[in-house]
Amino acid sequence: MATAPKILLLTPPLTQLNTPYPATAYIKGFLRGRGFDVTQADFGLELVLRLFSRKGLHQVFQAILDGTYDLSDNSQRMVRLRKSYLDTIEPVIRFLQGRDSTLAHPIALGSFLPEASRFLQLADLEEAFGTMGISDKARHLATLYLEDLADLIKETVCPHFGFSRYADKLAMSATSFDPLEEELQTTPNLVDQMLLDILDERLQEVQPDVVGFTVPFPGNLYGALRLAQFIKQKYPHLKTLMGGGYPNTELRSLREPRIFHYLDFITLDDGEGPWLKLLEHFQGQRSIEQLQRTFMLLNGEVQYLNGAQDADIPHHEVGTPDYSDLRLHEYLSVVEVLNPMHRLWSDGRWNKLTIAHGCYWKRCSFCDITLDYISRYETAPATLLVDRIEQIIAQTGQTGFHFVDEAAPPLALRDLAIELLRRGVKITWWGNIRFEKTFSADLCRLLAASGCIAVSGGLEVASDRLLAKMEKGVSIAQVARVTRDFTAAGIMVHAYLMYGFPTQTAQETIDSLEVVRQLFAQNVIQSGYWHRFSMTAHSPVGKNPEKYGVVKVGPEPGLFADNDLWHEDPQGADHELFGAGLAKALYNYMHGIGLEEPLSFWFDFKVPRASHPKTMIAQAVEAIGKPDSEKQNLRVVWLGNAPEVEVVTKTKKGRTFHNAVLTFTEKTEEYEIRTSPEVGHWLHTWLTRLSEDYGTKYLLKDLATDYPQGQMFTFQEFLITDTWLDLRERGLLVV
Repeated sequence: MATAPKILLLTPPLTQLNTPYPATAYIKGFLRGRGFDVTQADFGLELVLRLFSRKGLHQVFQAILDGTYDLSDNSQRMVRLRKSYLDTIEPVIRFLQGRDSTLAHPIALGSFLPEASRFLQLADLEEAFGTMGISDKARHLATLYLEDLADLIKETVCPHFGFSRYADKLAMSATSFDPLEEELQTTPNLVDQMLLDILDERLQEVQPDVVGFTVPFPGNLYGALRLAQFIKQKYPHLKTLMGGGYPNTELRSLREPRIFHYLDFITLDDGEGPWLKLLEHFQGQRSIEQLQRTFMLLNGEVQYLNGAQDADIPHHEVGTPDYSDLRLHEYLSVVEVLNPMHRLWSDGRWNKLTIAHGCYWKRCSFCDITLDYISRYETAPATLLVDRIEQIIAQTGQTGFHFVDEAAPPLALRDLAIELLRRGVKITWWGNIRFEKTFSADLCRLLAASGCIAVSGGLEVASDRLLAKMEKGVSIAQVARVTRDFTAAGIMVHAYLMYGFPTQTAQETIDSLEVVRQLFAQNVIQSGYWHRFSMTAHSPVGKNPEKYGVVKVGPEPGLFADNDLWHEDPQGADHELFGAGLAKALYNYMHGIGLEEPLSFWFDFKVPRASHPKTMIAQAVEAIGKPDSEKQNLRVVWLGNAPEVEVVTKTKKGRTFHNAVLTFTEKTEEYEIRTSPEVGHWLHTWLTRLSEDYGTKYLLKDLATDYPQGQMFTFQEFLITDTWLDLRERGLLVV
């Protein structure tokens, strides 16, 4: 293979229905920038579209009728309604793709869709969608309809099926390869066969030399191996590669030779460097010893090859993700759950982009901070990031962005926001952050002006003792203030919550719930989700459990995956008891229900009373930040337009007065500010400059130096006048 190989990059089923997982787009953008011929496909989407078609469903129903399945009452009902499902499936798919919006009316009225057990969840539909419109309600109903069909498929022709995963249980905590190997030796089921048919068609069309799989989650591994197995059986000359989040976390100590019956190479961490070096090896330009972070089978044994002397590809050189040849207009915009942040995940198509590589904090003890994708922190200049944003918009025609950072750095977000405003690039974006004090009220307003609509961040265990033990670097009071400022800027806040952290007591669990209750009661968070703590091999807790007061009890090391660890927490509560009550309380709080109920209301066993004062969060929210006089070295940004200035002269009781009138014309209003002529001209000069020149960094002390002499107020005093405070309210930011 001396000439440059043709490459086919595949995302195996299943990740999301609404937007492509970005890994293949990243690798394609990088490799195309180096002259390679690269094609990509999202087989999760393609499988769903083939299965959820009239022809696909007909095959499913026929297989059920021809088989010997022991059907539940629910499945029997659906089989009896098969004509209704066959008649409605393609219109529903078109509706969820945004290609037939008028179908919202009959769906929402309840006269169009056949209904099975998923529709029993509809008790609170009116409350959730009463103010949200007919289209949202219809999409939620259409989503339930698809989930009914998924339940039928899972019960019958494909026990592995799920809309965001495929046979994930075979890959979770899989220290042994045996369960996967056994399943892969069975005859492909109906859905497997559809997937293999799609692959064969694509291989015939593309004629690749190399097929690469991204496996971000356990729910992608079985699909990848089924596809790779088919390639080895029918096209054994093709090279098969695998990378992604699953091998990065689970397969770092891989010793299992059988996986190499399906795959030739497995790479770790960022794929750009290892895959480029493999391609150079295929072309005879690099010896096998000079590969980078790559597992392969040599002489019957698994070998890890990492002899490359080359540095990692820096973040600013990875190129722009390339979404071309993904079927962007065929994704399904579903409304799965009523959690506001989870809805963003599943509703609408989002271009995925990384602001910075890795995590700038990288201390949290529950996180895999020893791994490269978190520990190696690198940034890219805002100008380059906005170049990439503009290229992606031109390519996809879509202006929604999900920044997929571990935690987007606040100053990098500030610079990105200013660059977006400087160029007049209009996007809608959201991403993950840390609730740190750098996110001031002004920075939150700046991010909102640049298109930010939502942020998610880890409150984790809402206990200052445990936050310190986690090395989270935030306090409850700080989280309250930061979430207050995001909310005030019109940005939705989602909190990641954790229970079961090592040594967490029942008292601390209930106190955490009380903090969450107060945060919702103060309306400084609008969305949240409880995660049960899990100990992983690459986290500080997993590497040193004794330090955190827990005991590792398994699993026994195997030849395959090594990530999820079992542990006992002798100093902590019985964490299993609390999960259902915490989830129930949170669900109600998100709907504004039960905020005045005692915390014991949510549990069916005796729990301690909360020890936090009822006003804890209210007091934190009322805290006042630094005055502007202490921000001399911060940057000044004006979000408004340049004003017009006019000096008005008035005579009163024989005395002549001169006032400057600044007139502002903004999108939704016009207003005036009156001040002295000297200050008026000074403000006019600076606000014009700031509105026209986002490229130059002007600090507050620059305005102070230029402040006119001989005024009634000194500059420091001017910073607390109504004139200044009015401008601050209307978009004069100090960041």
